[in-house]
Amino acid sequence: MELTEKKIEQLLKQPIIESQVRKSKDGQWVIHRTIMTDIKPIKYLERVMNGKTLVE
Repeated sequence: MELTEKKIEQLLKQPIIESQVRKSKDGQWVIHRTIMTDIKPIKYLERVMNGKTLVE
């Protein structure tokens, strides 16, 4: 199955998710860390902080 241009564009807009699982130093705990990285343009953030909608 081949991805369409639209699907590739949607995937590129999704956040980057990293998952790390390790044992604690004392060996008594499993530590599961999930890091979500979302990249947005500065203009998007400025509009959100100023309370403006994206369609104005």
